Amino acid sequence: MEDKLFRTKDAIASKLDLPRDILLNMPKITVTGDNEITIENHKGVILFEENEVKINSSLGLISISGGEFEILFMGGSTLTLSGKFRAIVYEGHE
Repeated sequence: MEDKLFRTKDAIASKLDLPRDILLNMPKITVTGDNEITIENHKGVILFEENEVKINSSLGLISISGGEFEILFMGGSTLTLSGKFRAIVYEGHE
């Protein structure tokens, strides 16, 4: 049932030329170089350590590895991180 709702919303977004990330509540990740990442539509920070950050989203966990992490902005469902990033991995639902 949930899959049918997702497909219906996806079809509506395509036909009406609406942003899929907002209509489907999907995370939008913007990477600037290797030192800044903005994640929109997240559902909270699960882990924040020196070398790893894990963010919850509708697609499951998003794991960011690297170092020197710092939260530049956190408000609503938007998070901006700075640091040295090596990898962004979608871990999925646990």
